[in-house]
Amino acid sequence: MRRGIAATALVATLALAATACGGDTKGDGGGTKAGGELSGTVTWWDTSNDAEKASFQKIAEAFTAKHPKVTVKYVNVPYGDAQNKVKNAFSSGADAPDVIRADVGWVADFASLGYLDEVPAETAKKIDAEFLPQAAASGKFEGKTYAVPQVIDSLGLFYNKKMLADAGVQPPKTLEELKAAATAIKAKTGKTGLYLRGDDSYWFLPFIYGEGGDLVDAKTKTVTVDNAASVKGFKAARDLITSGAAVTNATDGWTNMQTAFKSGEVAMMINGPWAVADSYAGDQFKDKSNLGVAPVPAGSAKAGAPQGGHDLAVYAGSKNTAAAHAFVEYMTSQEVQVQSAKDLSLLPTRTAAYEQPDVKSSEMVQFFKPAVDKAVERAWIPENGSLFEPLKVEYTKAVTGASTPEDAAKAAGVEFRKILKGWK
Repeated sequence: MRRGIAATALVATLALAATACGGDTKGDGGGTKAGGELSGTVTWWDTSNDAEKASFQKIAEAFTAKHPKVTVKYVNVPYGDAQNKVKNAFSSGADAPDVIRADVGWVADFASLGYLDEVPAETAKKIDAEFLPQAAASGKFEGKTYAVPQVIDSLGLFYNKKMLADAGVQPPKTLEELKAAATAIKAKTGKTGLYLRGDDSYWFLPFIYGEGGDLVDAKTKTVTVDNAASVKGFKAARDLITSGAAVTNATDGWTNMQTAFKSGEVAMMINGPWAVADSYAGDQFKDKSNLGVAPVPAGSAKAGAPQGGHDLAVYAGSKNTAAAHAFVEYMTSQEVQVQSAKDLSLLPTRTAAYEQPDVKSSEMVQFFKPAVDKAVERAWIPENGSLFEPLKVEYTKAVTGASTPEDAAKAAGVEFRKILKGWK
């Protein structure tokens, strides 16, 4: 789905990156010889999508340019299955990976269960000094660092420039403007204004944040998904459907959304930088300049997109932690992050990477960086990832009309309090 990386250029570039990557020489019972030479196998479970996985596999395997006695075993794990699959592997210790690519919302959970090896002290210092603060925060739990940020992201409004121009509208800045634009698009082109993904609660967060709500208040240990502001978020999402501004689907939302947008059946969608290259592959965007990205339209309180991203972490039960930590350091190095920004439009987590020419010249990275700077940081609590499933169930009901927004918010609050025992 994403455009590929030329193999020769990739290997040449990343061989240089690997050469600059230092290895951890701590004794760990395997994989490190007396002279500090790394060896053995590092198994990496990568959750990147179909557009990214071939590129990340090549990047990972280029690690052997520095450490020829280390074999990297690349395994792509579908994102939707990954959280439970990783937990099962870590808890049993059977066929567990040495390194995982974890959603930023999973790190505290895995760390609280004792599944993650603490990041080496020197690396932790570098993370605090050299990485974006909001990215660094996602890898910490109870004051210790357990993961290294690989990519950071947020959501934006993708739009078909020609379709909006044909309808005589500008990219909407508010939900009210979005509804007006959708009406004009329908009248002029016969197409729908927006595809609203209805099967994933991450895509719902801008509506809650936009109305001044949130899922929880971690400082006061209070569930807020069912308060008045958050209820308005449920109503705002449902209103886009009932007003005719958007269409939605309760299942397979990613494929349906991408197909509709790339074929010109809808003029706009809410998505993240991981969708850029796949969007370019569509008929509507053979001319890449036809793809526009703007901030997610604001609700009545503000424009509020969530902070997302992925971190790399080492399994505490790994038999090859030295090589595993060296691999993580390599995969999060500036050279690799710049390569990923250039070829996949993914946002680096290292501050200095944004000064590199290949990052500066990426239109999509330059758009999303300010969006990331303004993104709403989630509560980095162990239960973070567990909240999204009940939220998804109730969001889907609300947005498809199977439940009222008020009832959906109330039901989500009930489920949240079952997970967050003792919270108000």
